[in-house]
Amino acid sequence: MKLVITKDYDDLSKQAARLIADEVKQRPDTVLGLATGGTPVGMYRELIAIHQKEGVDFSQASSFNLDEYVGLSGQHPQSYRAYMDENLFDHINLPREKTNVPHGDAADLGAECKRYEQAIAAAGGIDIQVLGIGNNGHIGFNEPGSAKDTTTRVVQLTSSTIEANARYFDTIEEVPTQAISMGIRTILSAKKIVLLASGKAKAEAVQHMLEGEMTSDVPASLLQQHPDVTVIVDVEAAAALSAKTRN
Repeated sequence: MKLVITKDYDDLSKQAARLIADEVKQRPDTVLGLATGGTPVGMYRELIAIHQKEGVDFSQASSFNLDEYVGLSGQHPQSYRAYMDENLFDHINLPREKTNVPHGDAADLGAECKRYEQAIAAAGGIDIQVLGIGNNGHIGFNEPGSAKDTTTRVVQLTSSTIEANARYFDTIEEVPTQAISMGIRTILSAKKIVLLASGKAKAEAVQHMLEGEMTSDVPASLLQQHPDVTVIVDVEAAAALSAKTRN
């Protein structure tokens, strides 16, 4: 795992965006794996700027998002489809029909999970997957205890994840308790992975991911078995790492 420690969140965002933009420039039909939450917002902002200033062309690319809340339609303002439209899709020339977010309001959630896996396979797999990391070490919505052979499925969100996401809703009661999420095996099938972490609240999770044993109790630690992972963190998120890991 390649570790990049940046001076602050803005630098993290710029470096991550540059990495994604370079991937698209080198391979115009790149299949992007995208994440939501607070951390990637800056990366998307910088990616839009690169697109506008440098003309990086997304017209041949496609994307698959990690997850979506169960029960929310793509029109719901707190859905991850709405998040992606607001923070990226509405501002670059990635064709909407080539952007994929699970349908959280599907009548048959099991069939939707199967369809999503098949769509990823039909696209040739994900070329570069962006991840964040939860305070408890989750990636996507793969909470502690998620097996490494899991694929896209409906997951139950832990109370800590629900509490962390409550800031996006008017009340905690409005936060969905389930989500459709790519599984660990789906994530590990990506050719490249880029994980972003910012702030001291993520320091312990980052330390367990990079220096702890590989265990499903810390899902992010399972990335240790992947051959091409770049971890980009700011100094606060790197605070618990040993000098050996830092160097």
